This record gives sequence, C-alpha cells and structure tokens, in this order.
Amino acid sequence: MAASPPPGRGCVLVLGGTAEARGLAADLHHDGIEVVSSLAGRVAQPRLPVGAVRIGGFGGVDGMSAWLHDNHVRAVVDATHPFAATITAHAVTACAATGTPLLRLRRAPWVARPGDHWTQVPDIRGAATALTGHDGRILLTTGRQDADAFAGITDAWFLIRVVDAPTGRLPAQHTIVRSRGPYHLDAERQLLQENRIDTLVTKNSGGELTYPKLDAAAQLGIRVIMVDRPTEPRGVTAVDDVVSASAWVRTLTDG
Repeated sequence: MAASPPPGRGCVLVLGGTAEARGLAADLHHDGIEVVSSLAGRVAQPRLPVGAVRIGGFGGVDGMSAWLHDNHVRAVVDATHPFAATITAHAVTACAATGTPLLRLRRAPWVARPGDHWTQVPDIRGAATALTGHDGRILLTTGRQDADAFAGITDAWFLIRVVDAPTGRLPAQHTIVRSRGPYHLDAERQLLQENRIDTLVTKNSGGELTYPKLDAAAQLGIRVIMVDRPTEPRGVTAVDDVVSASAWVRTLTDG
C-alpha cells in the first residue's frame, strides 16, 4: 500500500527503513528534490521518513521494473539493511532493465578491536551451530525472522530482543523483550549483567544505534558470535554515508 501523498513521477526512489534512508530522504526533501521512500512493511510501526512513502513489496523484479518505468524514476538509492539481500539483488536487476541509475548506500560494517571476543560465522545457521552444546545464557539480537534458527537449542537460555514479536518456532528456554534502539552503554551493560549473559549473538549490521551492546560485551568479557554480511552485488556504485549519497543524487538532478 502507499501512504499519502501518493508518489509523483520523476522522483528519486529510496529503498529502506534504515536511519541512513531517513536521513537521505530528509536531505533531499529539504532541497526540493522529490523523493519516495519504500519500506518493506516488516515492522508494525516503522519510523517514517519525511516525504512520500510506499509500504510493501514490489512483487519481485518485474514489479519493481514496472514501478520504476511507470513513475519515470530518475534514480534509485538502495539504503536497505545490510542483510536485506533479496531487495538489493532485485534493485540491481530492475535498474539495469530500465536504465535507472542506482546507488548503494550501505553503512560500514563493525570491525573487531583489541579486547573484543568475537567468533565470526557466515550466516544465521552458522551462529546456531556455534552454540551447539552451549548451556549458558544468550542475548539474541538478530531479529524476529531469524529466531527460529535457534529453536533446536535446548540447553541454553535466550533473552531474545526484537522490535516485533517473533512468529516462528523459538528455543525451549527463552524470554522475549521488545525494544527499539538507539541503545546506550550503561543500559546495555546493566542488561547483560542482570541477565547473567555470557554470549551475545548479533548480525554485523554496522552503525551507531546498536553498537553499545558490543562495547558492553567487551567491557564484561562476553563472547560475541558475529554473523557476517551477505555478499554485495558487484559493479554497483556504493557509498557509506548520507552526505555522499545526497551529493550523488544532486549530480543527476541538478539542471
């Protein structure tokens, strides 16, 4: 569905409900550049950007291609979450098919520092495998759609932190806490200590809003199982900050 006001023709399409996507929409809107932000609709009450918004999928590559064509989209900025691999791949194919300029706005990944205790794994299944035989207490922050990957782990206890409640299978021993960042170091340290957490499982999402959990884990000597990002498509121009993305859009829209 699309929220009011309806998208206009000749817009810049910004994909994603990330902080970077909202920041870019605000910048472009301020400069009088027509922008439509597209949100997947996976969060019940998303933070909405300024300007026009559409919510929901496009219907695959063909649907996105048709939307770009029908709305004479001037450019697409893919500012989706680093783990939203499907929509990123669809954007590459649809933009190539319609001749629409495409930029990938992807936040820089987190990098382990001295004092961190990271175990890096390639995917969510790898994170579950890394917990095999573990009987401790785990803070799981990988999102509601991935919680079911840990359902077969029976010995450990999970504190599952999500924005919206999971709908799939869950570990036998768990507590769900619903919250949304940004988070702060003191509160994250208190959460880990009060729940006697010995392992943090998270995705390498990057950014500052949720980074304090990693600082807190390092201070407390807590093991972190870090899920690596999926591989990004090759040949796509990419930047890692809103200022650079805004400048790229302006080179296409000036004049």
